[in-house]
Amino acid sequence: MFETSPPLVLLYGPFDPSGSGCLPADAITCSTLGAHALSTVTALHVQDTANIEEIHAITAELIDDQARCLLEDMHVQAIKAGPLYTTDAVRVLAQIAADYPSVPLLLQLHTPPQALQSDDFDPEDAISATFELLLPQADLVVVDENVLTQWVTDGVLPRRAASPAKTLMQFGANWVLTTNTALRPGQRAHVLQGPEQELVNWPCTQPAARISNQNGPLGCALAVELARGIGVRQATEAALKHASGLTTRTFRPGMGAQIYNRSAP
Repeated sequence: MFETSPPLVLLYGPFDPSGSGCLPADAITCSTLGAHALSTVTALHVQDTANIEEIHAITAELIDDQARCLLEDMHVQAIKAGPLYTTDAVRVLAQIAADYPSVPLLLQLHTPPQALQSDDFDPEDAISATFELLLPQADLVVVDENVLTQWVTDGVLPRRAASPAKTLMQFGANWVLTTNTALRPGQRAHVLQGPEQELVNWPCTQPAARISNQNGPLGCALAVELARGIGVRQATEAALKHASGLTTRTFRPGMGAQIYNRSAP
């Protein structure tokens, strides 16, 4: 007898061997939330819990082959992408999103790690390609407000609108969730903005200690809810509740930052 299939989420991003974030950590988080995770690796980290020493990009051909192999075999119900380090990874995903427009695309934006500052990578080109090629196809963008503020300061994100989140929407993003957003002194919130001027916020608190991949569980929870066919506003509310339970469990396995204990019952 076949059991009911769980939601299928395709995770598209780098492999972190420390288990701090990205793959395979996101796959474990999705499983904890009741989904089956598929994966397409776009880069390989050489790292521990303290630092990323090297990043090795996967070729565009291999990324495309792996993603399409999964998409042609299974009924993928949501794609969670990010971080994306190369224009090749961005272009491949943009074409896949265009070929599978009914599959919700969640795009998680991050500050490029220091290990990308080499002749082999051009982080600003990858970010610019993300804005131009992926934001117009993104159903939901998740990003820490501090990342957007820094990009505006550095001139990476142009000042096109009243706020950085609105600028992302002008590029074409359907919904934008900014985390850790300062509403007023001493008050921070997760702020969701939508295509019909929707504006919703939920209070958030800062963790007591630095945690690696802080928004990772939230991104996974959102992807799982979207894969269940839930609308973005309702998915965000449910995902924040799920993520709050996951993010209370942390440990420090090495000399670096604390990481989420995804194995805790």
